[in-house]
Amino acid sequence: MNMDIALKKAKKELEQADALLITAGAGMGVDSGLPDFRGVEGFWHAYPKAKALGLRFEEMANPQWFAKDPALAWAFYGHRLHLYRDTVPHKGFEIVKEWGDTKKYKYFVFTSNVDGQFQKAGFDEARIMECHGSIHHLQCTQNCQGRIWSAEDVQIEIDENFRAQEPLPRCPDCGALARPNILMFGDWGWESSRTDAQSRRLQGWLAMLEKERARLAIIEIGAGTAVPTVRMTSEDVAHHFGVPLIRINPREPEDAEIGLPMGALEALEKLEMTA
Repeated sequence: MNMDIALKKAKKELEQADALLITAGAGMGVDSGLPDFRGVEGFWHAYPKAKALGLRFEEMANPQWFAKDPALAWAFYGHRLHLYRDTVPHKGFEIVKEWGDTKKYKYFVFTSNVDGQFQKAGFDEARIMECHGSIHHLQCTQNCQGRIWSAEDVQIEIDENFRAQEPLPRCPDCGALARPNILMFGDWGWESSRTDAQSRRLQGWLAMLEKERARLAIIEIGAGTAVPTVRMTSEDVAHHFGVPLIRINPREPEDAEIGLPMGALEALEKLEMTA
């Protein structure tokens, strides 16, 4: 499809909709300066210590390190926590939020990102589902009480050897080591109650749209095939509602009725300017 035609078709879908579902993967944050860890070289560039240890992202992002080497585990997640706190969401967040705010039934966000950028950009907390959890929340490594609490007061000091310094975050109930409330690879200890509640709100919103016969637009941003959760969700909802999927992805825009092979910010700005 010609790019101008694709942009005009996408803009028409967005303008005519009563509600907007925004689905987003790691590519949404790249224009804010966040790494997407695509490919082992990208991950190793961001974390040279992981390269020295020969660890890939899926090996580093594993709960086993909190038992085997807590100082390394918290160096990795502590660095990401501070990085995400310091990052300013790019203008594309503002653009897509404005679209959603104008709709009769507003918007909902479904994201695999754990960085909290949507909340930081002003999106309603009650309209966000983080399917892999959030780095801004903690849980006990033993999950002793099934509790999830804020990481707001956590400050992780990391030395030149990429080791987190004591004191490391601890469970307020049992004193065991705490960990981010993130679904990691090979993770059987993740406390999912916060994400489960988000999922119920999303499903309730979609059910309401169906009951009201609302016209839904779906815009997917920066979601690749490596971790396909977001793409599968976008496709399932689009199929269920019988609407075209708008897929923004510079490398993998295929398998959608409207594919825009661009980065998040470029595509959202071009859509904003499209007549």
